[in-house]
Amino acid sequence: MTEERVIEQRGLWFEEFETGVRYLHRPGRTITEADNTLFTAVTMNTQALHLDAAWSEQQPPFNQRLVNSMFTLATLVGLSVSQLTQGTTVGNLGFSEIAFPKPMFHGDTLYAETVVTEKRASKSRPGEGIVTFVHTGRNQHGDVVATATRKALMRMRPEGDS
Repeated sequence: MTEERVIEQRGLWFEEFETGVRYLHRPGRTITEADNTLFTAVTMNTQALHLDAAWSEQQPPFNQRLVNSMFTLATLVGLSVSQLTQGTTVGNLGFSEIAFPKPMFHGDTLYAETVVTEKRASKSRPGEGIVTFVHTGRNQHGDVVATATRKALMRMRPEGDS
């Protein structure tokens, strides 16, 4: 009898990240009306463009409710976690260059991709490094709906872990 082999899903260790690599995160996430309403209510965002269907229908240029852009951003980053940072991140250091070039609507599907643009060992935290991620979100038509640059503190591979 052979010994059982166990594989636990995790993100990448600092050493495994390569700059210039594009990671496609699948599956995508179809955004529902319930998702948008719950997120908007939980975060105390009373913007009528997210909550009031009758009012939003009268507001050009979209004439419908928009998905809360903070939900879009959170989902964009969330879609990358299992592939890149699950269990290997220490934490986010900051976000910059966030943009929402097109809106998301109820029923749209968000697909995420990430490019690692920079990485370096931490100068103050041995065993950790800083990775810069550029996240791009596209809807089901391929339109870019969100972009964000994120720096995260990542764990280096523990000694003896292969």
